[in-house]
Amino acid sequence: MTRSVRLGLIQLADTGSKQQSLDKTMEWIRKAANDGADIVCLQELFATCYPCQSEDHAMFDLAEPVPGPTSEALAALAKELQVVIVAPLFERRAPGLHHNSAVVLDVDGSIAGLYRKMHIPDDPLYYEKFYFTPGDAHPAGHGFGVVDTAHGKLGVAICWDQWFPETARLLTLAGADLLLYPTAIGWIDQEKAEFGATQHDAWMTMIRSHAIANGIYVGTPNRVGIEDRIEFWGSSFIAGPTGEVLARGSHDAEQIVMADCSPVQLAAVRNHWPFLRDRRIDAYEGMTRRWIDEPSMED
Repeated sequence: MTRSVRLGLIQLADTGSKQQSLDKTMEWIRKAANDGADIVCLQELFATCYPCQSEDHAMFDLAEPVPGPTSEALAALAKELQVVIVAPLFERRAPGLHHNSAVVLDVDGSIAGLYRKMHIPDDPLYYEKFYFTPGDAHPAGHGFGVVDTAHGKLGVAICWDQWFPETARLLTLAGADLLLYPTAIGWIDQEKAEFGATQHDAWMTMIRSHAIANGIYVGTPNRVGIEDRIEFWGSSFIAGPTGEVLARGSHDAEQIVMADCSPVQLAAVRNHWPFLRDRRIDAYEGMTRRWIDEPSMED
């Protein structure tokens, strides 16, 4: 990232139709580009409902290959508008092999990268392990590779990945200028009254902590609307490298959340808060163990 870039996050509600959701999203991407966005990031599984509230084999019909109809339509739009688009999709890699993925489309319409969600949750109404295979290891030796685009190096991960500090750290160490976490997170109907405020605050705190610990910009687009028993809480936001919230969406409105990201500011923060400099990489071997008091495989 050699200059400031404008990041746009789009938060939308599901239309109930894959084609209608794609058409609506493309219009919102045009709005973002008209407002000066260089990079547009969509919410998790943007073109479909969130399918994981039950274990339903019929939901596999929503999946498609990459490249495929949705990614090809967005690739043409990226080329037309000269923007980078991060598009999370329900990917059918092969019969019986599916991923929760995000394809990164560069300004020339080419596929710059494809990320497949690494951490797969299995919680009430988030039964993702039924649908999705975890992503493969990246050639760098882990699953978290940085995508080089015309507007900077993007570290892309998806939703549940954002709760793990290792994800953000590895993407930062791989040279990311921005971290992007397309998300589908919300309140379960029976839990909102008691736990809703705490859950939302924890989510924002976690994202902001990644920005601070790594001295990096972080963008998190989230869904809005009620789908069955989940009320997606929107609140898409962009955090700066000191954790400040640069822009934030509402809980329920369809909208674009936009902010400028400066390499000068990123470098200044890292110089003054040199967390990367002071890491004790000689003392972190325990991080690769499941639990610290268990012997390693070599012991």
